[in-house]
Amino acid sequence: MSSEKRPYELKKRAEQQDATRLRIVEATAALHEEVGPARTTVSEIARRAGVQRPTVYAHFPEEQQLFGACQAHWMSKHPPPDLGPAMADPDPAGRLRKALAAIYGNYRKTAPLTGKIMRDRELLPALDAQMRATVDAQMAALADGLSIGFDASDGRAPHVRAMMGVALDFWAWKRLDSQGLNTEDAAALMTDAVSCLSR
Repeated sequence: MSSEKRPYELKKRAEQQDATRLRIVEATAALHEEVGPARTTVSEIARRAGVQRPTVYAHFPEEQQLFGACQAHWMSKHPPPDLGPAMADPDPAGRLRKALAAIYGNYRKTAPLTGKIMRDRELLPALDAQMRATVDAQMAALADGLSIGFDASDGRAPHVRAMMGVALDFWAWKRLDSQGLNTEDAAALMTDAVSCLSR
């Protein structure tokens, strides 16, 4: 075998492996959106990806690895809202209302998948671990940032922070949406709720 041919074959093999991995991730992500992670089977992932079950395990030996890859793939196609303009508002209530409006708008767009993910994380420890390490951590940091500036000198700071967590929660938005509130009205209502605790 020539010295030129081997690097070419290695490169081609790596490209094929990357393509196979992508098909597995895309098949899994599609199933998560259709039926949810808890009802997604490796057999169906393999069938849709055009591979055998052992190939799925070879690429993703641990379940959380597959969840992480699917999350990254989804986020690349559905990036989170840009909260920069909202966070630049010097008024804490205005900042919160704008941030919630952006987040609630994103929840509305991604609800078919987000609802299934949030539902099934209680059934799948690996999914729950992935969510705690990523989404939960990001939302906790965001809640901390949004809490800054609210006057809670009378000892209500923990209450403000707790209510902030509720305001950012997907299921809180889902409940408000089910009551007929649009994105802006839901954001305004939750901002009022947080603001009342800081007075």
